[in-house]
Amino acid sequence: MKKRLAGLALCVAIALVATGLGALVPVVGAPVFGIVIGAIIAAFLKPGAPTDAGAAWAGKYVLQASVVVFGTGLSIVQVLQTGWHSLPVMLGTLAIALLGAWLIGRALGLDGDVRTLIGVGTGICGASAIAATQSVIKAKSADVAYAIGTIFTFNVIAVVTFPFIGRALGMSDHSFGLWAGTAINDTSSVVAASFSFSAAAGAYGIVVKLTRTLMIIPITVALALYKRRQAVRADASAGVASAEDAAGAAAKTEPGRVAWNKVVPMFLIWFLVAVAVDSLGVFPQSWHPYLSQLGSFMITVALAGIGLGTRVGVLRQAGLRPLVLGASLWVLVALSSLGLQAVTHTL
Repeated sequence: MKKRLAGLALCVAIALVATGLGALVPVVGAPVFGIVIGAIIAAFLKPGAPTDAGAAWAGKYVLQASVVVFGTGLSIVQVLQTGWHSLPVMLGTLAIALLGAWLIGRALGLDGDVRTLIGVGTGICGASAIAATQSVIKAKSADVAYAIGTIFTFNVIAVVTFPFIGRALGMSDHSFGLWAGTAINDTSSVVAASFSFSAAAGAYGIVVKLTRTLMIIPITVALALYKRRQAVRADASAGVASAEDAAGAAAKTEPGRVAWNKVVPMFLIWFLVAVAVDSLGVFPQSWHPYLSQLGSFMITVALAGIGLGTRVGVLRQAGLRPLVLGASLWVLVALSSLGLQAVTHTL
């Protein structure tokens, strides 16, 4: 923790400034100010190694802890209702993202692993889905870098643009939370954009996003079975003596193994525990406003850390064709989410 203190302190300082600016300009909100200030400091002041560890820790673990804190203000009934109502839009946008990644990616001549990584990253939950998928398909590190760089680029754009678009369209808190939760890639960006719109949109967006995150499980299992089948066929065609030998050889093959600790994020489990505890009445109603404020500040601290971790080189590394695929999927998912909301009368 000693190595992280300088970075954490800088993130907290940025969050305090961002909170003040957010109060002055609520249409922008503290989380957006947090990530923008952090990115500006990273680009021009370049604090570097002394703050990197703390900023990275804040961007990951403080963000996850903030989601758990927000769980203390939700009941099981709210979570189940929100998750159930969001399913048609969520499943529709996921299908469009995966199909679009396959068709557009092939048209662009992108490698199959890059298409898969960008597709699941856009359709499910950004870097977390990419990490879970990579643990199954064993993609090359360069492919993972392209996918993460692409997803990160459109996360930043979404955080800044979505709240303004939502207000211009006159969206309600629930419709914006559903839009952000289904159309923005990474959890951090969903949290930042939805809470910049309103606290109610933020609470709704978190539940939608975490429901969407659960889609990692069936997708990674399906990919694991597909990779395992490919391995069996490859061994059989290479002259493996029997089906049993082929299956045994496939079990030893790296692609196709499911790393369950990467598929189910622990913070999602703790979020559900917090919801269950609040549903039992452990947290008094009088605590909820303070817990909400604490969660909002923690989000701003986390977004400051993500901003400090921004590197222009990562954006350049993504290259043109992955960025074209990412942009196409981002627009497709955003528009299809709005269209599905209109069809299901949730807009």
